[in-house]
Amino acid sequence: MKRLGVLLFCLALNAQAETFGARVIAVMDGDTVMVLRQGQKIKIRLANIDAPEKDQAFGMQSRDSLLQMLGGKQVQIDSLAADQYGRTVALVSADGRDVNQEQVRRGMAWEYSHYHADNTYVALQREAQQAHRGLWAQASPQAPWLWRKHHPSTLHAPQAGQYGASRTTPTMFYDAGCGRKRRCSQMASCDEAYFYFTYCGVATLDGNHDGRPCENLCGGNR
Repeated sequence: MKRLGVLLFCLALNAQAETFGARVIAVMDGDTVMVLRQGQKIKIRLANIDAPEKDQAFGMQSRDSLLQMLGGKQVQIDSLAADQYGRTVALVSADGRDVNQEQVRRGMAWEYSHYHADNTYVALQREAQQAHRGLWAQASPQAPWLWRKHHPSTLHAPQAGQYGASRTTPTMFYDAGCGRKRRCSQMASCDEAYFYFTYCGVATLDGNHDGRPCENLCGGNR
């Protein structure tokens, strides 16, 4: 039975493997983005890394690091699998750079060796730790998977089949039908703007196409 499970897992990985180009239309946190491919929105979870949660120490810096590398850009996606939330788990490249590895090198994410056997990530994390880069400048940085155990979500997330729900759901739950809001002046908060931009696909909220909606509400933070 164990061998059968491994075989099915490998087949699932192979079934999802694909390389394609797409444009990044939203950056949700330090390891999750939304891309547009031939008119289709696809949520991408960067493989082999785990970034701090947005409410965790260094969460916003990690997201902004990814935004700086990917916001509004054309990227290459090397998909590996689909996770339990329906997201595409992938390696992402932009401007000739491996973005997954770069997040670890900058100290903006942890390498996730539980799910891979690439020693490059381990070496990059060790380098970032020794140089006290990013989150490693903290006295006692906490791994995001441990942080999540102590901060279980209390959100009413959309169904995975409806919006591709994930742990990056905004801090409030808005109209599941997406309503008719289309302008920043109709948004009550940055989180609401991110919800309509990310889950409802209201592109008009991102007037300057930098991957961040409603600059007057969100500015450089969220």
